[in-house]
Amino acid sequence: MDFVTEMKAKAVSASKKLVLPEGTDKRIIRAARVLMDEKIAASVTLLGSIADIQEAASSEGIDLYGINIVFPEADPNICKYAQTFYELRKNKGMTPEQARIDIIDTLRWGAMMVHLGDADAIVAGAESPTSDVLRAGLAIIGTVPGLKTASSCFVMTELDSKFGHEGAMIFSDCAVIPDPSPEQLADIAESAALSAREYLGIEPGVAFLSFSTKGSAKHDDVDKVLSAMEILKSRNVNFLYDGELQADTALIPSVLDKKAPGSPVRGKVNTLIFPDLNSGNIGYKLVQRMAKANAFGPFLQGFARPISDLSRGASVDEIVITCAVTLARS
Repeated sequence: MDFVTEMKAKAVSASKKLVLPEGTDKRIIRAARVLMDEKIAASVTLLGSIADIQEAASSEGIDLYGINIVFPEADPNICKYAQTFYELRKNKGMTPEQARIDIIDTLRWGAMMVHLGDADAIVAGAESPTSDVLRAGLAIIGTVPGLKTASSCFVMTELDSKFGHEGAMIFSDCAVIPDPSPEQLADIAESAALSAREYLGIEPGVAFLSFSTKGSAKHDDVDKVLSAMEILKSRNVNFLYDGELQADTALIPSVLDKKAPGSPVRGKVNTLIFPDLNSGNIGYKLVQRMAKANAFGPFLQGFARPISDLSRGASVDEIVITCAVTLARS
């Protein structure tokens, strides 16, 4: 079963509630119809002006039957949501009055629905910058306990079957943090390991990539990776990892045997951690284009509850896939 089919099947089985904050976008409305018709989501809530959503749906010939529509400014939950937002942010200087103003932003409202359990997952970004989606998620949903960093991963499939898990791998972080600190790099590795379990159903074998292997070069960028490794060691994480490793060393057991004999990830690498966004973004695009691999994502990781970001150029099919993957998370 291919990755998309498997994620859709998992989402159908999970039967979770989805909120889409950009409810007036015609692509989002079309995707909502597909998600309901294919039972990928148990329920879909569109946020925005009811009249505007109805007008957009009508212009596209889309039936809104069974799809929830919420206009935050007029919703009965506004007092509860505003008070909760105030409690979450009062230590940052938030006032009750400002909380009531801020919470009607559809990104924040959607994040609050997830935080309070009124929705299980949120997908946004079709009309919003990634930074806005991240801010809403961090302010309300927060990160996984023990982690401070939200990051991203790509699920790469259709690779040569000798790589990763039957040609599928996790690449991280390729979309969010330009120059991660050692602590952030350790957080990214933990999140990516969880993504490997959730998206691919495998035990992670994590390789910290570098232009150096086991001290073959000296540089601050190499030291950063080594520091991240030490942080992971102190956390006693429950997955295999090693670094710093050059890409060929991580991926080819015969090369690993020469450059890093005895590595715990020999023949088990399925999750690649890039030292910065430059290498991560370049790396996944090179593999996607030159190896003709599928690159699904970026999927946000490190958040306490499921949240995903969309490209503002996303097609309806891409929106549906992102929603399915987000809903499929265990």
